[in-house]
Amino acid sequence: MTSEQKQLLEKQLWAIANELRGKMDADEFRDYILGFIFYKYLSEKLHIYANDLLKTEEIKDYALVVDEDDIEAIKDECLEKLGYFLRPNELFSAVTIRGNGANQTKANFIIEDLQTILDGIERSTMGTESEDDFNKLFEDIDLNSTKLGRSPDARNELIAKVLRHLDKIDFRLEDANSDVLGDAYEYLIAQFASGAGKKAGEFYTPQQVSRILAKVVTMDKSRIKDAYDPTCGSGSLLLRISKEADVGEFYGQELNRTTYNLARMNMILHDVHFSRFDIKQDDTLTAPQHMGQRFEAVVANPPFSAKWKGKDNPLNETDDRFSQYGKLAPSSKADFAFVQHMLFHLAENGTAAVVLPHGVLFRGAAEGAIRRYIIEKRNFLDAVIGLPANLFYGTSIPACILVFKKCRMHDDNIMFIDASAEFEKVGNQNALSDDHVEKIVATLKERETVDKYSYVAPLSEVAENDYNLNIPRYVDTFEEEQEIDLDEVVSKLQSLEKEMVDTDQTITRFCEELGIASPFEVRK
Repeated sequence: MTSEQKQLLEKQLWAIANELRGKMDADEFRDYILGFIFYKYLSEKLHIYANDLLKTEEIKDYALVVDEDDIEAIKDECLEKLGYFLRPNELFSAVTIRGNGANQTKANFIIEDLQTILDGIERSTMGTESEDDFNKLFEDIDLNSTKLGRSPDARNELIAKVLRHLDKIDFRLEDANSDVLGDAYEYLIAQFASGAGKKAGEFYTPQQVSRILAKVVTMDKSRIKDAYDPTCGSGSLLLRISKEADVGEFYGQELNRTTYNLARMNMILHDVHFSRFDIKQDDTLTAPQHMGQRFEAVVANPPFSAKWKGKDNPLNETDDRFSQYGKLAPSSKADFAFVQHMLFHLAENGTAAVVLPHGVLFRGAAEGAIRRYIIEKRNFLDAVIGLPANLFYGTSIPACILVFKKCRMHDDNIMFIDASAEFEKVGNQNALSDDHVEKIVATLKERETVDKYSYVAPLSEVAENDYNLNIPRYVDTFEEEQEIDLDEVVSKLQSLEKEMVDTDQTITRFCEELGIASPFEVRK
């Protein structure tokens, strides 16, 4: 996409957002806009596929088909290939035209039709392989919410406007090399995250941080068998991996129901077939959904220092994910519980990368014991990467990335990178540029000590530090202060003193000429 096309797309998207802005919070109207984008995508995808089926028929445009036998035949094909179905009069373009007629009469009232269509998409999958992936996908779109308007007519008018704006955007689905839809979705998710404050952390990892994680877990690989994110949010981090390598299958789990729906939509919007992803909704630590599986790439940006049941749940003591460490992560900080969960699901040939607060590097007690076990007994920790502060929406604290491998090529050292000082300002946030990302990844790949930036620490040195991973212990970023020439300072002070005396005398002379008292006694 050219810069001009991108600017036009962003302008069109914000025209849509402005229709809903002021009526509800950013994270609320996010659900409507992204839901309608998803409906438009499903509609256009099916329209293109149905037209392909009609190439040899007299009527070649699915939107014009009225014969029920033809519609049923197309339905069977769509359910097998796409996993869902829409009738011709349920297509996005048809509903938009009905809702934006010349005269806003009762015939143009579309809320009830639209709600029925969205529910019908889910119902069309019942009994098929795609049922779980489409189940309750549109449950967060309440077309009867008074936030959209106090009266049904007001709500109808607003929804019709939103559909009209969205209908103007060409997602270019027939262009295999185009990702307009993906760009639109990612752009909106990022924009909504910036306006959603602390809630943003539930579903969004800044794009450049995602790039680092994706590049790390795919380093020197062109294909990944499977990728897993135990706190997958909107799924963007998983999808980012597919930009670095071919991914066979995607797996994820998300606690928040709305965000879970967002992740499934995101997968389908990025043309990931329903048979290639398995996203579950539940608490990853207390109700893991993929316990029997191991994955080649594992990534996560779990909620920082979240509370969990820990010792409050006796089952954790015997859980295969936690039992071998001898300690449970504290109930007030689940950071290492997520790490343990990820290591349990990491394949022998895989790589895991996780974003965590700096406290995991040096906190003692149970966390210190778990950290020591991972390094001393298992030797899984491959690298520690320090990131700048204020990168993440909802928190300004600096974070780090821990990289783990079960079969490490460099098994006698740990790589430390301090990238905390390299960033650029974007509004109120700090951000990483492409150059910053490439420098981090290249340094990790080359695995060399770079003055004031990186250090390859022998395991013996880490042990001497009692397995404290605090980055300043290994990467010296201290800048010596410039020496001060005291003689030069004294000379400048003497010169300033003389200038002050001369100025006082000049002011006193002016006062005498004016016949007024001098404001101060002339210094000699």
